[in-house]
Amino acid sequence: MTELRRNRRPSVPGAILKAHFMEPRGISVTALAEALGLSRKHVSQIINGHKRVEPTTAARLSKVLGTTPRFWLNLQAAVDEWDASEELADWTPVATFAAPAAPDHMGAD
Repeated sequence: MTELRRNRRPSVPGAILKAHFMEPRGISVTALAEALGLSRKHVSQIINGHKRVEPTTAARLSKVLGTTPRFWLNLQAAVDEWDASEELADWTPVATFAAPAAPDHMGAD
């Protein structure tokens, strides 16, 4: 199966958070941290791509910003997938296992 490959790493959730949520709404790091119940340092690390958006943080962001947890988790998953693919770019498995053929139910009565 051929996989379509992106040419660049997806934007980290923190970049989306800053550009599309904080800046347009005039939300400071301190204000967001207080609203989320997280430290200013932790929120700053997310914004700068030094910390991942974990499920509990995604749930908090969704409640504070009117999104869904899935939105933030999907952004994080895209970055995680990219990073893993880059890390394993030269890795070759020792073995591969094909999926079993689907049973043929045509004409069976």
